[in-house]
Amino acid sequence: MNVVIVESPAKAKTINKYLGKDYEVYPSYGHVRDLPAKDGSVDPDADFAMLWDVDVKSAKRLAEIARAVKDADTVILATDPDREGEAISWHVLEVLKAKRVLKDKRVQRVVFNAITRTAVLEAMQNPREIDEALVDAYLARRALDYLVGFNLSPVLWRKLPGARSAGRVQSVALRLVCDRELEIEAFVPREYWSIVAHLKTAAGAPFIARLVGADGKKITRLDIGAGAEAAAFKTALDNAAFKVAEIEAKPAKRHPAAPFTTSTLQQEASRKLGFAPARTMQLAQRLYEGADIDGETVGLITYMRTDGVDLAPEAISSARSVIAREFGDAYVPKAPRKYTVKAKNAQEAHEAIRPTDLARLPKRVSRALEPDQAKLYELIWTRTIASQMESAELERTTVDILAEAGDRKLDLRATGQVIRFDGFLKLYQEGRDDEEDEDGGRLPFMAKDERLEKERIDSTQHFTEPPPRFTEATLVKRMEELGIGRPSTYASTLAVLRERDYVRLDKKRLYPEDKGRLVTAFLESFFTRYVEYDFTADLEEKLDRISNHEIDWKQVLRDFWLDFSAALDGTKDLRTTQVLDALNDILAPHIFPPKPDGSNPRACPSCGDGQLSLKLGKFGAFVGCSNYPECKFTRTLVTANGEGAETAPGERPGVRVLGVDPDSGDEVSLRDGRFGAYVQQGEGEKPKRSSLPKTIPAADLTLDQAIALLSLPREVAKHPETKEPILAAIGRYGPYVQHGKTYANIGKDDDILGIGANRAIDLIVAKESGLSGRRFGDSSSAPARVLGEHPSGGPVTLRAGRYGPYVNHGKVNATLPKDADPTTLNLEGALALLAAKASGGGGSAQGRLLGEHPSGGSITVRAGRFGAYVNHGKTNATLQANASPEAITLEEAIRLIEDKEAAGGARKKAPAPKKSARKASAPKASGSNKKAAADDDSPPFETTAKRKSAPARKPAGAKKSGAKPATEKQKKAKQA
Repeated sequence: MNVVIVESPAKAKTINKYLGKDYEVYPSYGHVRDLPAKDGSVDPDADFAMLWDVDVKSAKRLAEIARAVKDADTVILATDPDREGEAISWHVLEVLKAKRVLKDKRVQRVVFNAITRTAVLEAMQNPREIDEALVDAYLARRALDYLVGFNLSPVLWRKLPGARSAGRVQSVALRLVCDRELEIEAFVPREYWSIVAHLKTAAGAPFIARLVGADGKKITRLDIGAGAEAAAFKTALDNAAFKVAEIEAKPAKRHPAAPFTTSTLQQEASRKLGFAPARTMQLAQRLYEGADIDGETVGLITYMRTDGVDLAPEAISSARSVIAREFGDAYVPKAPRKYTVKAKNAQEAHEAIRPTDLARLPKRVSRALEPDQAKLYELIWTRTIASQMESAELERTTVDILAEAGDRKLDLRATGQVIRFDGFLKLYQEGRDDEEDEDGGRLPFMAKDERLEKERIDSTQHFTEPPPRFTEATLVKRMEELGIGRPSTYASTLAVLRERDYVRLDKKRLYPEDKGRLVTAFLESFFTRYVEYDFTADLEEKLDRISNHEIDWKQVLRDFWLDFSAALDGTKDLRTTQVLDALNDILAPHIFPPKPDGSNPRACPSCGDGQLSLKLGKFGAFVGCSNYPECKFTRTLVTANGEGAETAPGERPGVRVLGVDPDSGDEVSLRDGRFGAYVQQGEGEKPKRSSLPKTIPAADLTLDQAIALLSLPREVAKHPETKEPILAAIGRYGPYVQHGKTYANIGKDDDILGIGANRAIDLIVAKESGLSGRRFGDSSSAPARVLGEHPSGGPVTLRAGRYGPYVNHGKVNATLPKDADPTTLNLEGALALLAAKASGGGGSAQGRLLGEHPSGGSITVRAGRFGAYVNHGKTNATLQANASPEAITLEEAIRLIEDKEAAGGARKKAPAPKKSARKASAPKASGSNKKAAADDDSPPFETTAKRKSAPARKPAGAKKSGAKPATEKQKKAKQA
């Protein structure tokens, strides 16, 4: 017997079908070990010794694999064909060695670029050893990431409150986004004018030409920089005579783009399908692992983490056959196309991403895939086929036109382009992130020296625009160009930046948050080398050289740590004032934009003689006055008028005066604070303040709304039972209503100023009834509603649970059906649910009650994963395919259950274990655990007995025959 180890259960299921009964395939579920997040996991003083930790879930899976390996002849490691896949195989092998189950067993490493029968079987015939160089490269990368992240992040926490983490690649990617924002803020628009002539040929055919020269001088796009100059050109052209000076037609070719690499797939999926890189990789993983096509599970694309752009010879041959069949021989080039990668530090160990079978057309496989999977497969298929199609043949025509206005001679040019043969454009055209002007369409027929008629002359003012912000696609492209990161890290790097709130995505563009800009400015000031693009790219190149057996991985770590530890030591005595001075200098254009009157942008608008500066608080950075505590002026990093906006003379940054309170005569203003916008009445040490709810945009806030907010809390209604007031107010966690000690948050669509009596009463009653509360049904925050006394004693209560409302009596919890209204549930209905739950052996009270079984207990018909079934106690009997669950009778259900029990399908009821045995098998519950069990508000959808007795599912490919006879202990465990 041979044990095969892969990463995922989907991959295991597919491969098992190819290998047959002599193989058992086990998934590791990705990495099985990792460096624990504690000091000493990588020890530079012990020559970078690394401590690995196995989590609980991985430990169970590894134990299962170890049991299988113990009886195996050969262990085959078949993880992915890249650095990460090699590392997973190495980790699994190290664990098996530690468990001492390998002994003299053969260990083989196999790799395949596609999960197809041919590729898998061929790989099995060509095993190899684990590539130690790839493992070393993985270890070096993992150690570097740990050393940077684990040592640099605490520096950020101490010196820059609010910052969450730093990373070797993450911080450089963040710097790209922040640097682009600095370019945009520093950009000064430049005025320019374009002159366009609308002309007609002698035959009356219209076209347009642009001014490109005057009086023997060439005019480029930005050369006409003033309106007066543009007006002079327009006047001259209005009075000019036009004729054709030269006509030139040149043939041209456009060649198809290369097949997809990881980065180009992410870019094109973002442009054409709107998928984020993480979503693209998720879908590609599923296409790689396989789908059921024509009764066979097969991988649909090759491995999706690659820098390579080449295709296997058989793939090129298949593509040419498909092109000839689908488009004709004219679209097949004479020779197959070969591509070379242009990205810095690219690794071309694998093929480009392509369909495993190019004859499998998208329309054929779409029926077996989810819509997004089908879209991505079609994109990969069209790109691969187009890459081997004939080039498009174009004709570009340029017409030079002479305009004579008295002594002045002005040059104009018209350009056009026509497609003579569409070639690959018939199927596919690569998208662009920022569209550029293209040549026009076909120009009308003209002859040299032909006189042209003027229709009109247009003079248009333009302004240059700043460089565009990165999209996720263009950021991936830029990282690839610089050699930062690797295909397997692009998506996760972008995801971390968003999770840390360092950047935000708005209309597909990446904007740096203030927190991200502070982190970047800090790292640029005190860890300059480690966020430099070239340094990071050079480090990636060293990691690649390690994987090519060229340099020693430990030496790379020693060289890195020598300088990095010195940089860390340099921050130990770093004072807060030094940090703030550096941040003030770097971020000055962002935090203190210039004022139109030329006055000092850092002068405090409140006290007049103070200097504004960054301040570091418990929850992050803000702007405050140097005269604190005498002057308590504060605001957020960006001015109240918006990003880089100019403030009017005399206006206070971060403050917008709304008016005067008619009762007190105090000024009412909207202000920017450390925790968001708020309204304030008057000045002084303790002015009246109120947070601004999210339902009211700051730009739309009126004086009346501000006064209403400042008057909170307000009485909304009287409680229907206690007659005590129900108040509406805004607290630390947002707007809420209150009755006594009961607080209920209002909905996101509710207006705290307009919430009515009925809505407030509903929220309070629901909270007091236990029908609302915290997200996961914390019973302490959602008090139970007592429905009455149970006949056997004890209260019956209605509670809010993680999966919805449920009724409770003692240790029995019964979930309410989806169509039940918890507000109208009475004691009688609750008792019925509890009885059904108790008679079902702990199963959920789901389905339709048919009646009582002759031996006692209710019989229900339920909807199951594999079809409808009837239930009595622990016996489930599936209905026949042609039987309707709505029409089945009690008699038919009893017969099905008896047949199932007679056939031995039901589990035999095990004798109740003795109390002593039960105590020995489970640890005694503490008082807190007992209470947790009694108050458990998570309704068990599956019986506890079933969960405990269900045998562990065998992995795909587990042999059914040849097993050892079960011992008496195993038989008893199975019965239990």
